This record gives sequence, C-alpha cells and structure tokens, in this order.
Amino acid sequence: INDKVIIKENVNIGDNSIISSNTTINQNVVISSNVFIDDNCSISNCLINDNCKIQSGSIIGSNGFGFAIDNNDYSDMEHLGKVIIGKNVMIGANTIIARGSLEDTIIGNNVRIDNLVHISHNVSIGDNSIIAAQSGIAGSTSIGKNVIMGGQVGISGHLLIGDNVKIAAKSGVIKNIKDNSIIGGYPAVKIIDWHRA
Repeated sequence: INDKVIIKENVNIGDNSIISSNTTINQNVVISSNVFIDDNCSISNCLINDNCKIQSGSIIGSNGFGFAIDNNDYSDMEHLGKVIIGKNVMIGANTIIARGSLEDTIIGNNVRIDNLVHISHNVSIGDNSIIAAQSGIAGSTSIGKNVIMGGQVGISGHLLIGDNVKIAAKSGVIKNIKDNSIIGGYPAVKIIDWHRA
C-alpha cells in the first residue's frame, strides 16, 4: 500500500497485490491476489480477480449514466450492481467501467482494454476480447468471446455482439452482430461491403 492511498470499509485485499499512490479503494471492494492498481485510480463496488493490472487514472465501479425524464425533470436512477473483473485482465489508463444498475457489469477472463475506453452499466464482455483506445460501449450490450475492436469504435446499447467478431476502427455498431463477422463503417456492415463503398 503506497503513499496517500485511501481504503474505506468492507474492503478485502489478497496476497501480493499492490495499490499505488493516491488511489482510493471505496466500500464493497474485493481485490484478489497478484493485482496491480496504478496511481490515481478510484475503485468502488467491484470484484477484481487474480493477476489483473489497472493503469493510472482508471475509474472502476462508478454510477452509470441512467435517469428518467418526466416533463423536463431528470430523476437519477439508483445503481445497485457491481463490476466483476475476471482473471488476467489488463485495463488501460483513464478507462472508466460503470457499475451495473440492477445486474452486474462483467469483464471476462484475459480481456485487454486499452486507454480511454468507456464501458457503461450492465455491459458484459466475453473472455479473451480486445478493445482498443477511445472505444465506447453503451449500456446493457453483450460482447462475445474473442472479439477484437479497433480504436474509436462506438457500440449502441442493448445489442448482442457474437463470438469471434472483428470490428474495424472508427466503426459505429447499431445492430446485433452474428458470430465470426468482420465489420466496419458507420453504420457498421460486412467489411467487404464497406470496402466496396
């Protein structure tokens, strides 16, 4: 535990884990063994499994972007879920992962998330997926296993992205994607159709 770390109540930290300077571990966090959390992170409402690395400035477990609108009056929706991070996950600098609203936000095993990525509430990301920098995934979308997303990909909410999908950089995904697809463009289509266009 390095300088100026704040650890609040109901926190459990496993063996051989390192919490770097100026990081805050808020309530209801479980950090397993061999986890490295870099400087200036904020971790809340989260379970982090073994052998994970979280780089500087990341925020894990903050409230999602959810509210109800009634006659131009905005009522914030309570978020009650957690963030569940699998084993051997790497999370880049200044990435934000929101806690679930009712269900949990889930990051599978061996996932690689680059810098400046935003993952919204209730998102699920399958094992061995790779997400490049400046990508954003809207709430309640499910990403399959072995998915590769290029930089600056945007994915709408409440979608199902299948296993083994590859998404070209700067693509905008606004509909469900079947397993083994390779897509690109905005709106994202089969990559050969995008190249023709």
